[in-house]
Amino acid sequence: MFHKILIANRGEIAVRIIRACMQEGIETVAVYSTADKDALHVQLADEAVCIGGPSSIDSYLNMENIISAAVNCGVDAIHPGFGFLSENTKFANLCSECGIVFIGPSAEVISKMGNKSMAREIMISAGVPVVPGSDGAVESVYAGIIIAKEIGYPVLIKASAGGGGRGMRVAENENEFKSAFETAQLEAKNAFGDDTMYIEKFVLSPKHIEFQILADKYGNVVHLGERDCSIQRRNQKVIEEAPCGLISDALRQRMGEAAIKAAKFSNYENAGTIEFLLSGEDFYFIEMNTRIQVEHPVTEMITGIDIVKEQIKIAAGKKLSFNQEDVTFTGHSIECRINAENPRLNFRPSPGTVDLIHIPGGFGIRFDSALYQGYSIPPYYDSMAGKLIVHAENRRSAIMKMRSAIEEIIIEGIETNLSFNYAILHSREFVEGKFNTGFVEKNLSKLLETNL
Repeated sequence: MFHKILIANRGEIAVRIIRACMQEGIETVAVYSTADKDALHVQLADEAVCIGGPSSIDSYLNMENIISAAVNCGVDAIHPGFGFLSENTKFANLCSECGIVFIGPSAEVISKMGNKSMAREIMISAGVPVVPGSDGAVESVYAGIIIAKEIGYPVLIKASAGGGGRGMRVAENENEFKSAFETAQLEAKNAFGDDTMYIEKFVLSPKHIEFQILADKYGNVVHLGERDCSIQRRNQKVIEEAPCGLISDALRQRMGEAAIKAAKFSNYENAGTIEFLLSGEDFYFIEMNTRIQVEHPVTEMITGIDIVKEQIKIAAGKKLSFNQEDVTFTGHSIECRINAENPRLNFRPSPGTVDLIHIPGGFGIRFDSALYQGYSIPPYYDSMAGKLIVHAENRRSAIMKMRSAIEEIIIEGIETNLSFNYAILHSREFVEGKFNTGFVEKNLSKLLETNL
């Protein structure tokens, strides 16, 4: 097992990884920007190294400074968390060149599966269903217009290196295509440094279902069931749950088998997520996330498996200690992302000082966050401030538990989306499970009317 791990991230995921390491007796090194000098992950780690100024480019995306910190502190491995450098091939290679284990898949696999157009080609070869779309990258607006005509509108224009809903636009017709393509391309260039685009058919009213997989270095692959991530706003997830209440056992088995096939065919190692669009009984591969997911806790709650610890063990060369038959699912789990933002002002970010915070408790309630009273949320990073997770014996009980947890939680000093999440939890469509990825946009004005 590793002696010391550097966490190349910040916020709640850095805290989550540090706690997993502490429980395994592994020393930790936090890295931080000058804006994060008082952050919780800095206080919890055994060592902490400042790696640059407030902007991500100067700090959490500064590979040279992070690697220097790792070498100087004598770490065995680096855990990238999610976002930032977690799916960066160059960074994974740098770790390897410096004799440091990158806790995640190989650089080669990140390159293949992190590039959405290349991953699509691999899935076609593997026999995994994919959404009709372009064969590889789209070189220009004009090439895209020709492809879109062949596929048929509406189409979804996506960044090959994208994630988190960025670098994505829908074009309903040819008149909208040029503007949508150029906007998505510019957004991708600014967010990921890569403006490679591809196009796929826009599937109307689908569910967004993803399967969590774990794969060791010895060819063993298991899936930990599905998560329903259909509650989204502008392609960014808001509420996630596991399992999906509307999937039959037969469909779940088919999708799980496809997820394992996808992982094996790509020679995947470590934790990853296979994402599908589900329309009726038909499902289509859309992308693979080659990292830990924000929403991993709901899977942990229904399986009892600590995914972060499994990541570390796999990276250390250990075999999976269980097979597919050993994975059992108990109850239902829901996660609400708590963002420092004002939904009524077009979800404008709300950085500032947390004047008061009270965390709900009770059986089956979990709060993953880096917040504490007096902490100042900086304006330079993602607005997610925490994740409220519940687990109960069934979906209805989980919804009731989440409602009561939101009623109890107190976060003062900043604006949050708690009321927005609360409104979703009370909507008839959500309670009945009859929702798709268009739910939030369709009901936005009504959801914004709710007060806690």
